[in-house]
Amino acid sequence: MSEKQHNIDKKSAEVIGAGLAEVWPRDNLQHSRSDWLAEEVPVALVYNGISHVVMMATPKDLEAFAIGFSLSEGIISSPTEIYGIDIHPACEGIEVHVELSSRRFMGLKERRRAMAGRTGCGVCGVEQLEEIGKPIDALPFSQTFNLNHLDTALRQLGDFQPVGQLTGCTHAAAWIRPDGNLTAGCEDVGRHVALDKLLGLRSRADWGAGAVLVSSRASYEMVQKAAMCGVEILFAVSAATRLAVEVAQRSNLTLVGFSKPGRAMVYTHPQRLIGG
Repeated sequence: MSEKQHNIDKKSAEVIGAGLAEVWPRDNLQHSRSDWLAEEVPVALVYNGISHVVMMATPKDLEAFAIGFSLSEGIISSPTEIYGIDIHPACEGIEVHVELSSRRFMGLKERRRAMAGRTGCGVCGVEQLEEIGKPIDALPFSQTFNLNHLDTALRQLGDFQPVGQLTGCTHAAAWIRPDGNLTAGCEDVGRHVALDKLLGLRSRADWGAGAVLVSSRASYEMVQKAAMCGVEILFAVSAATRLAVEVAQRSNLTLVGFSKPGRAMVYTHPQRLIGG
């Protein structure tokens, strides 16, 4: 067992979403050892008794995930439109039962999409291509961020990836305060799920000004989710796609890619950023 594995017991690992497995290292195929793997389970979001989507996810922070997904997909406009959330083990996975207001549930039924099995694709299950792009209200220009504080945030990102520290296979999404310190963060095997979890937490907290930092690339859907939830600045550790840049431009979101120590590439709306 590696040094990092000595620092956490099995019970604690299960709480954060990791489990042990037998592995054979390349340089010693005759002798196995134990290693930590991230948990990945089917999570079904069930709205008012009707299953809407099944996602592969790390089984923690699922209430925040349900809220964030509902907001970022336009199913609700406020957490107050959710009357209750119950989480139940089911069929080798987990069902998250969400009780919506009658008005929101009627709206969901009218535009319901079959998106079973989606981990990071906004097209899977969409019946018509024109449904991909959601209408997004143009964001205000109320936030600013000093790029000199970005390195502070990058140094702290791993603190919100306990499963990632053990396994090396999760993504993280975190909220950066203007001084560069991270208020909160979420992780998951899916980058979109990690972002939804963070957006769900943020919807019920008063974190004030700031921006989102994600450990992944910035796909169009990451940008769309952030903009749908009123996020004005999105930092991605990796690159952005062309469609992501187009969505960010249209929605007035400041999109920054290749966010590394001492480096960043601003794709859209640099007027929110100062320093360098």
